[in-house]
Amino acid sequence: VDDRPYGGGVGMILRVDVVARALEPFKKAHKILLDPRGTKFTQAKAREFAKLDQLVLICGRYEGVDERVREHLVDESLSIGDYVLTGGEIPAMVVVDAVTRLLPGVLEKSEATEIESFSDGQNLEFPQYTRPEEFNGWKVPEILLSGNHAEIAKWRKIKQ
Repeated sequence: VDDRPYGGGVGMILRVDVVARALEPFKKAHKILLDPRGTKFTQAKAREFAKLDQLVLICGRYEGVDERVREHLVDESLSIGDYVLTGGEIPAMVVVDAVTRLLPGVLEKSEATEIESFSDGQNLEFPQYTRPEEFNGWKVPEILLSGNHAEIAKWRKIKQ
């Protein structure tokens, strides 16, 4: 499935013919190559992918994949950040987790995906607290204990 790169170099790369053959049954699927040179994976992309019927993730290994895979066989390349991993499997798990939790029925309460970090495309989720009310002198903000839902909503908006 892999071979030495033309022109020399260290490591092995996945062969284009092998990847093409593996993709044959998935002609209608949206095909993604997990690659550090790809565009940054975001929550907006996760929402976009959650609407698709079929998604195929291609994971490079060692030195990656033959460039012809990127040029001719995939719809896009995605990166999860500017660092090097041994393969695309962990980035694929990130994509799968981010997308799957957006699918109907995966989370018990679908509202959970509407008020979380990046749900509006940019803001982080507001700080959250639970029991005990005070620990080591660190207190839960009074507003959260007030029962005034309008004021709590304002506080949360400010804290995002």
